[in-house]
Amino acid sequence: MNITIERADCTEFETPLLAVKIFEGDDPLVGPLAKLDERIGGQISDLRRRGDFRGKEDESLVLYPASGALGAERLLLVGLGKREELDPERLRRAAGTAVKEAVRLRVRRLSTIMHHAELIDERITLPDAARAVAEGAVLGSYAFTEMKSPAEPDEERVEVTDFVILEKVEEKAGRIEEAAHVGGAVARGENLARTLGNLPGNVATPTYLAESAQRIAREHGLVCTVLGREELKREGLEALLAVSRGSDQEPRLIILEHRGGAEGEKPLVLLGKGLTFDSGGISIKPSAGMEEMKFDMCGGAATLGAMQSIAELGVKANVIGIVPSSENLISGSAVKPGDIIGSHLGKTIEVVNTDAEGRLILADALSYLRRFEPAAVVDAATLTGACVIALGNHASAVMGNDDSLIEELREAGQRAGERVWPLPMLPEYKEQLRSDYADIKNSAGRPAGAITAGWFLREFVGDFPWAHLDIAGTAYGDGKLSYQVKGATGVPTRLFVEWVLARSS
Repeated sequence: MNITIERADCTEFETPLLAVKIFEGDDPLVGPLAKLDERIGGQISDLRRRGDFRGKEDESLVLYPASGALGAERLLLVGLGKREELDPERLRRAAGTAVKEAVRLRVRRLSTIMHHAELIDERITLPDAARAVAEGAVLGSYAFTEMKSPAEPDEERVEVTDFVILEKVEEKAGRIEEAAHVGGAVARGENLARTLGNLPGNVATPTYLAESAQRIAREHGLVCTVLGREELKREGLEALLAVSRGSDQEPRLIILEHRGGAEGEKPLVLLGKGLTFDSGGISIKPSAGMEEMKFDMCGGAATLGAMQSIAELGVKANVIGIVPSSENLISGSAVKPGDIIGSHLGKTIEVVNTDAEGRLILADALSYLRRFEPAAVVDAATLTGACVIALGNHASAVMGNDDSLIEELREAGQRAGERVWPLPMLPEYKEQLRSDYADIKNSAGRPAGAITAGWFLREFVGDFPWAHLDIAGTAYGDGKLSYQVKGATGVPTRLFVEWVLARSS
């Protein structure tokens, strides 16, 4: 999608579809909305007075102005909800609604105005509003069609190729353009993560993820290093190798480096679980819903998407993205419950549940990345079903060894629309991981399963600030938000980028 800013009057600008956002309530229309309403004979006011359009969140209605009344062929009203509840996420969803309506109408060019920022500047700045709208538009345009046969011409999905933001004032237009560029880049990274997540396990293998990382590096000026099986053996990543033993697909450790900061400046590290398919291993999962285990690499997908966005934006910081990648399958060589395996750190691990494999590959990566002497590390993983029970599908869990970092992520998630909520890492939870036969066991059972998984990871963390995001409930779903579709959500790509941007500024 091409996002452009036009210095034009919204009543005169020629476009197939003009979207305007309206608050819920009886307040009189002002500014550009009042001008639009006057030009079409008060239709918007009449609709509000009759209750046919109330301006509720996600509500939409298409109007067809009389010939010559407006430059726009169609006028799309999109509800924002209550004025006092406006935030970037409302604008993100409103833009997603507008794009979905444009697709339904088979319109390739969509225009909008930014009047809401002027109406309620105390709640949201113009740049924040513009960025949210751009994000919502690009995210709302996403569709996963890579694995489908070409549609018949009359059934082919029409893509919105141009999204135009109208602003007459030059100074404001400049600020909008700069912010929309950021929003577009972030959303493109998240759309990449969604596509990687939606691809089936027979396509998105560890090798495929590594090749995707190499392509991102070539296109955006990153440094990419990929460790295969032999390199992993030499480096001693025994836990990652153990998880991969049941599969014919070779494991990979993928490293992307963005060198945008000063030489010698400690990097920020993003780490994502890249388990491209998880059968549970010998501790096999139930067959119902197992096809969704292609999504077990969504943390890794988000890491690759975030690194693309960070590079595209030229962020002034050193940032490293790391993805340990493997499959977890069953064969005569697969790890068995009760086996004791090694790790890159040297700790021995009793594998009491082969379906608790994501923490094993992350443990090796956490140990390996110490060589980079990071300023801070944030990992993301679809780690535990327990997290879904605790927080559902509306927030990811966050835990770690540094309260300031956890708060940074909570605030970044709020701004990005990818919320997180802290879980307590009390020392008593660590005791549940004691093993009679090894240094640690990989699962503490059902009680506090998300927290004990976090404690397992913490045992492999160095002396750097670290936080863990459990995205099991947020990485994929039914696509209930206006800018989502069924499948991978891309979470936490936007949170990753927002955190890095905040740190770099």
